[in-house]
Amino acid sequence: MTEQKTLIAVIGGGQPSREEARQAEEVGRELARRGAVLICGGLGGVMRAACKGARAEGGVTIGVLPGESRRQANPYVQLPIVTGLGEARNVIVVRSAQAVIAVGGGYGTLSEIGHALRNGIPVIGLKTWSLSRGGQPDSAIVPAETPADAVDIALGLVGD
Repeated sequence: MTEQKTLIAVIGGGQPSREEARQAEEVGRELARRGAVLICGGLGGVMRAACKGARAEGGVTIGVLPGESRRQANPYVQLPIVTGLGEARNVIVVRSAQAVIAVGGGYGTLSEIGHALRNGIPVIGLKTWSLSRGGQPDSAIVPAETPADAVDIALGLVGD
């Protein structure tokens, strides 16, 4: 039997700030250095930055695309998966991962966070959403201070 690689999803906005893009690229680099496979939505923004970082370190990148063409993938996606599912592909991204790292992001990112948490997949956040229930803080999203910290936490939670 072949050894399975650890799949970590990186999610975030399509139009990140310069700092979010820098952090996403560093998350990608860290994942590749540690032998994890990066899975994402395959388009621009945080997804592109993370894939760029992973490829710079020789890592493997998977992009689960919303449309019907492989050409939609950012240039750093090695393995494009064409779904034709639009935003419904977000469920595939997070359900395929063993942990999710969210970098910034808007409501699309929030929906992915919700799908991951509902399915028991740990979510690590870098300057992303925080949650509350009934006015009380909900600590389901594990905060990280740096990209390396986010990867450490994600891989540690996968190992548990």
